[in-house]
Amino acid sequence: MKTLDALKFDNRFARLGDAFSTEVLPEPLDEPRLVLASPAAMALLDLDPAEANSEVFAQLFAGHKLWSDAEPRAMVYSGHQFGVYNPRLGDGRGLLLGEVVNDASEHWDLHLKGAGQTPYSRMGDGRAVLRSSIREFLASEYMHALGIPTSRALCVTGSSTPVWREKQESGAMLLRLAPSHVRFGHFEYFYYTNQHERLKELGEHVLASHFPECLSAENPWAAMFREIVERNAELIARWQAYGFCHGVMNSDNMSILGITFDYGPYAFLDDFDANHICNHSDDSGRYSFSNQVPIAHWNLSALAQALTPFVEVEQLRESLGLFLPLFQAHYQDLMRRRLGLTTADERDAALIERLLQLMQTSAVDYNLFFRRLGEQAPADAIKTLREDFVDLAGFDQWGQEYLARAASEQGTQTERRARMHAVNPRYLLRNYLAQQAIEAAERGDYEPVRELHAVLSRPFEDQPGMERYTERPPEWGKHLEISCSS
Repeated sequence: MKTLDALKFDNRFARLGDAFSTEVLPEPLDEPRLVLASPAAMALLDLDPAEANSEVFAQLFAGHKLWSDAEPRAMVYSGHQFGVYNPRLGDGRGLLLGEVVNDASEHWDLHLKGAGQTPYSRMGDGRAVLRSSIREFLASEYMHALGIPTSRALCVTGSSTPVWREKQESGAMLLRLAPSHVRFGHFEYFYYTNQHERLKELGEHVLASHFPECLSAENPWAAMFREIVERNAELIARWQAYGFCHGVMNSDNMSILGITFDYGPYAFLDDFDANHICNHSDDSGRYSFSNQVPIAHWNLSALAQALTPFVEVEQLRESLGLFLPLFQAHYQDLMRRRLGLTTADERDAALIERLLQLMQTSAVDYNLFFRRLGEQAPADAIKTLREDFVDLAGFDQWGQEYLARAASEQGTQTERRARMHAVNPRYLLRNYLAQQAIEAAERGDYEPVRELHAVLSRPFEDQPGMERYTERPPEWGKHLEISCSS
């Protein structure tokens, strides 16, 4: 395991030059202190977990120190925000410190969020606050534990620096990791500013660094776009299967790697509601839970437009046409597994859809239902779960169909339970749990958020003494307003 001073940097994106990013140094936070760190994320850099306890750890990730080989850069990009094109966005409160190469020769971006003003801050202060930094940390590491592709979070550093939002809050920095922080909006920026030579440079960089398998294709750009479509189809299927709501699916928040990116007013469904809007600033419901599938397709179309100088329109359309069938295939496979089914049946789509309709009308806790379904033999589980539904006749009909379907599966109940518990989490990142941990952290008590992170790192396993994290949310906890404000 490595110490912090042993990290090896290879800053490929910085070498693209000033047309792609601007050199900016982080603005230090006052009286930095470590709030929490992820040993699993540190392992991606081969870092010894004990390094988090060193004084220099908090100083590095609060802007007070910098590696000599780091090259902090604020990236420039644009994007469609709530469907409207914004011609110049960029890292307004984040910096790409550099790219670290681990012992497996993997490149990891070190991106410091809340690092201060940049040329792209657009009248903002460039800061992040403690609550939003904790929320992104928890989401990043929990999504990874669920098996959903995501950027990672290495640590949150708190401070005494005052930051004004709706009220005075304390400033914080989040260090997040990803193989790349290139977004759909990077391609849009160079396309809409008619910088096609720069667009070509960007595409060649992305191909060489992240899609080398596409370089041997007849048209590497077309092959890359197809891969991006395929990755996003699987990503959104995982979001929908696990009830994750992103909240701000602007094209500048979409990663070219097909990973979950830029957590803001996210939420996991408590009671199932296909029309749930987790961002209280989203007045039109553009980014509601049920709209995430068509919006992902829309964003891919926006990216396709930016690639037209290098890919024929018909090829782009052909790849876009794969999105929905691929999404449906991945989604149905995930939902079958959540239901304990190992084989495919043409009637499964209707079985899944009918269950969701019944959940909607009865406000059934979405993820808890699937965990409880695996606890007992199918007939016993159906009898127990029946109490949560209002439309008893409808649920009884669904239950008969499910029991007939489950009877066609092989194996014992012990095997079924183990199979279902491996995909249905016992511990959930609920907004009210995050809020309670945040409020404690704002008082200077970091133990609740550290415990919550530790529990969520093993979401499928029974953890004795942690039963309070498995309870249904209180009514107030289902209606917390979460905004983009950070």
